[in-house]
Amino acid sequence: MKYPTLPRASRRTSLATSITHILAGSALLLAAAGSTTAFAQDPATNLDRITVTGSNIPRTNTETPSPVQVVTRQEIDRTGKTTVAEYLQTLTSDGSGSIPKTFGNGFAGGGAGISLRGLGAGSTLVLLNGRRMATYGLADDGQKVFTDLSTIPLDAVERVEVLKDGASATYGSDAIAGVVNIILRSDFEGVILRGSYGLSGDSDGDARKATLTAGTGNLSEDGWNAFASIDVGKSDGIRVSDRRNRDWIGTGDLRRWGYSAGGSQFLGGAITGNGSGGGNSPTGSIFNPTTGLLESLPGCSGLSSVAPQDPGGGCLWDMADYRDLSPEEKYVNVFGRATFAFNDSAEAYVEMGYSKKETTFNNTPSNVSGAWGYPGGPVNANSGPGATVLAVGHPDNPYGEPVRVRYNAFDVGPRVTNNDNEFIRFLAGVKGTWGEWSYDTGYLHSSTNLVNKRDGFLRYSAVQCVLGNLACPAGVWNIGAGSEGNPQSLYDYISPTIQATAKSSLDMFDFKVNRSLMDLAGGPLGLALGTEWRRTTNSLSPQTYTDTGDIIGLGFSSYDGTQNVYAAYAELAAPVLESLELTAAARYDKYESGDDSVTPKVGFKWTPIDWIAVRGTYAEGFRAPNPAENGDGGLAAFSNALDPVRCPGGTPAPGGTQDDCGQQPVAIITRPNPLLEAEESKSYSLGIVLQPTRTTSITVDAWRIKRSNEIAQGSTADAIASGNVLRDTDLLNGVPGTGSILAINTNYVNASASKVEGIDTDIRQDIPLGTAGDLRLDLQWSHTSKFERTEGDTTHEYAGTHGNCDVTNCIGTPKDRINFGATWNYHDWSVSGIVNYISSMDNLAETGGTKEDDCLNFRADGSPAPGNCEVASFTTFDLSANWKAMDGLEIFGSVANVFDRTAPLDPATYGGINYNPLHFSGAIGRYFTVGAKYTFN
Repeated sequence: MKYPTLPRASRRTSLATSITHILAGSALLLAAAGSTTAFAQDPATNLDRITVTGSNIPRTNTETPSPVQVVTRQEIDRTGKTTVAEYLQTLTSDGSGSIPKTFGNGFAGGGAGISLRGLGAGSTLVLLNGRRMATYGLADDGQKVFTDLSTIPLDAVERVEVLKDGASATYGSDAIAGVVNIILRSDFEGVILRGSYGLSGDSDGDARKATLTAGTGNLSEDGWNAFASIDVGKSDGIRVSDRRNRDWIGTGDLRRWGYSAGGSQFLGGAITGNGSGGGNSPTGSIFNPTTGLLESLPGCSGLSSVAPQDPGGGCLWDMADYRDLSPEEKYVNVFGRATFAFNDSAEAYVEMGYSKKETTFNNTPSNVSGAWGYPGGPVNANSGPGATVLAVGHPDNPYGEPVRVRYNAFDVGPRVTNNDNEFIRFLAGVKGTWGEWSYDTGYLHSSTNLVNKRDGFLRYSAVQCVLGNLACPAGVWNIGAGSEGNPQSLYDYISPTIQATAKSSLDMFDFKVNRSLMDLAGGPLGLALGTEWRRTTNSLSPQTYTDTGDIIGLGFSSYDGTQNVYAAYAELAAPVLESLELTAAARYDKYESGDDSVTPKVGFKWTPIDWIAVRGTYAEGFRAPNPAENGDGGLAAFSNALDPVRCPGGTPAPGGTQDDCGQQPVAIITRPNPLLEAEESKSYSLGIVLQPTRTTSITVDAWRIKRSNEIAQGSTADAIASGNVLRDTDLLNGVPGTGSILAINTNYVNASASKVEGIDTDIRQDIPLGTAGDLRLDLQWSHTSKFERTEGDTTHEYAGTHGNCDVTNCIGTPKDRINFGATWNYHDWSVSGIVNYISSMDNLAETGGTKEDDCLNFRADGSPAPGNCEVASFTTFDLSANWKAMDGLEIFGSVANVFDRTAPLDPATYGGINYNPLHFSGAIGRYFTVGAKYTFN
């Protein structure tokens, strides 16, 4: 799913009796640090201070039993990306459920999240310097809380480490899909000023950015260091219609590519079903009370430029004229850190972060009818007693009785969503050594405060008044061609500014220690212990009037809840032989709600010869329900679904048309469930590390994640099959129960299990070129061979298809993503090129069906589309260069999508108009960025 505009019994263990036993045990172990008799053997060799994400034990090399992708700052810079979010969403391990900034009409509009392995942003743990952050104020799909990546200043980033084997006994058992650890500078001296300007090949989408990083103090000489980094930026929005030169990207009208008007998801106004449905247009249309069929009101030629017009008598209009391709953004991100050395063995540190971002997204005007939901149930403004009608005597009603009306309120204007988000992070801690122990302890507070304001939405009761009651105090709303005479006071009445407020907070205290216990045959035996307490709160007030279902076509989302979590963990790294390292970790999490879990992780790394290593891991994960799933509130949202009643087996039912066989927009009403149990997972990895030469490294890792007891909405397909739906009155040949689906009722349930598996390949090759400099080649390839979801006795396979469309954006599950990069360094120049590849996918909801019967889209002639029911693969090439013009001065530039490739046609997704959000660079087109960086010595 989804977009809001047209929302276990406790598992007990013996440890659950008291978390204090574990905390006390950790304290006792630390207290033993000063005892010279704690270990009879000779002191163990001190460990080198290299810590890799996934472990709290320092080590002597970076290749661990777990597959960790390390991304350097230079690798980020060469892509030309200007934000952390934009870069991370290019990782080959990112998949469905990823949240791009362009999905401005989604529940989490304004935020940006990463979804490792396609398991959702809520299953990917994002850390900043190894610690959590407060989640974004708006939950993805109204359900999944996640970390917003856009609050982190890119210029402060030193590197990014991605733990890709799933679940982490070190950072949290809820890291089911993996961990993204964004590591910022720990100290800095000097001043760096950086500025950049970006512009598309169509001379729009201007992006201005300035960064200042300044620091002073030398920790080793002065005993302290303090620095701060400030990012300030503004990006102009781009309308979809600004890309009319890019084939299907800039228009909602797909008829020139063989689709019908009704089969074009973003072409409005068609009258379908021989007059029984559709008709939401700028002129409006009414149901003839005698025939029961729709007839369009006059004036289309003056209100729409779409040609040819609807042969069914409607007034076609192009949604691309109103919707944004990319939102307008304004932001400031600040990060600061100060470090103070007490002595040679201890230091205190403080980190402070602040982010303020405002995004504005334009969408299509509202209809005056439709179906949506709220906690009281579905609302049907299409038909029945709640239908929107024109009163007898209304200027647009020529009949002597009230008539049902369909109208797209173009005179009100686009629906505009403005998100204003503030993020705060404060961390204070102490770290150092005590005897043989190294320790790190800190207190963290992080919070978000988001205000979501919306204009252009229609209040249902007000619309009923001004259209259906000639004595309405606000007046009578003249629609279509007669709307010019409406007073502003009427629009203020039917379309008030509405808003919702979302807040989240995280308070956390942690304490961790590590030491070498003894020397083994392969090196020192390392031990790490830690404990953690955290309190998270999430709350969202519903949009104004949506708690009573009084905003047309706007889903309801509200939640409020608090979680207190206590955790303790232990980790061992044992190089039992020079060629064999074994690791083991265990974590205990206790939720105040009653859920608790012990989750282990074990791994090995065997190096039979210097240039070959075999590695593997096994881990378990655990995620308790969040406040949006089992707290107070609810969700009413919109998605797309196939209707087996109006189109059984891919063939229109008697009285239906081919338009009934594609995906149809539906409202989905979901209620929280206090009886939900926790999700659990098991993850496996097995890989090989090769370094045949000093300049060559190859890693190949197979992985599998099995997530059970998944918290999800009840299956929409099952709800439709069981008749748990609200249908319209456009019956097929008068047969009861065959009207178009308006709404589906469901709950959050523990109803499914997922199994995802694949192979990751990472190849790096350095080539010295002598006097011509040096060349570095690198390739990352993620192949998803299986993505199964089991509901009851039914298993759905999504790998290589457009499914699962019940998650954000409906972007599908391509089997392969490949990034190939080449960087040439020559004296003061560095030039990089990157090839980005995303494989094709069948335009099916899942495997097992036939393209002839089960394709998600069909052309007007009944043939499966696009292509032969396939969304084509997409390849782009990005180019960047950096020139050290003089001492301290660097000039840089980049060109994204150098060859100006157009994104493949994807008529099924709702995350973009006729293009898949994975192919966003092909929707924008060629994009240029230039900038300069000056370092003051």
